[in-house]
Amino acid sequence: MTRPSEQSPPPGIRARLHEVIFESNTPAGKAFDVALLWAIVLSVLAVMLESVGPIRARYGPSVRIAEWSFTVLFTLEYVLRLFAVRRPVLYVLSFYGLVDLLAILPSYVSLLLPGAQSLLVVRVLRLLRIFRVLKLVNFLGEAEVLLTALRASRPKITVFLGAVLSTVVIMGSVMYMVEGEANGFDSIPRGMYWAIVTMTTVGFGDITPKTVPGQFIASVLMIMGYGVLAVPTGIVSVELAAATRRGGLNPEACPGCGAEGHDVDAVHCKFCGTRL
Repeated sequence: MTRPSEQSPPPGIRARLHEVIFESNTPAGKAFDVALLWAIVLSVLAVMLESVGPIRARYGPSVRIAEWSFTVLFTLEYVLRLFAVRRPVLYVLSFYGLVDLLAILPSYVSLLLPGAQSLLVVRVLRLLRIFRVLKLVNFLGEAEVLLTALRASRPKITVFLGAVLSTVVIMGSVMYMVEGEANGFDSIPRGMYWAIVTMTTVGFGDITPKTVPGQFIASVLMIMGYGVLAVPTGIVSVELAAATRRGGLNPEACPGCGAEGHDVDAVHCKFCGTRL
């Protein structure tokens, strides 16, 4: 068991809760995580079954009771997580903190907006905790590497998407002038929609050019579509190779904010500064 630092929660109930809720290297912590994963699976299953007409008509009240039972359970768990960390605000703003919050909000929103409970399927994201429960640290490391590569690629991808958007606007306008309303291109936004569908090689076929000039432009745009797929792939691949050369991750959860994914040689949490 990790020794508490001077910045960790005070000894007693909070320290015990932190060990059970955030750590899976103890029997109690692993049992809690396994029970939580089963609760998540069953809650998502209840939401899915509630959307099926015959099941809703026959077992609707029972399914809704199950949904609210899981909501109350997850709400209690969320409150305990906030109580167990020294800096609750940082946990709330973390990835897992936001996912945990989104897992319970739709139920309460549905009291004002009927039907919002269908968004409870976001709870499936909480199954990401299975990597920690099953000690799949390498998977966590690879996920962090991928996120690092995506962050590093963001400026280049932004410039690339700007160029693609400009191309879509130009081509949509050109097709509106060349084809016109008679061939389905009744507005520039409609032409932009066709350009996006064509460049992404989806090709729904609901709008197609009928004139020779229009078909020539479409052929050029189709060829350009291969570049739309290749360029961002190459950018991310380069950053991914660079991120892979870095070290692994420490599976320990921060006692201050509950965050994970720290470097192996890290002494303090990179999110809140608490000593690990």
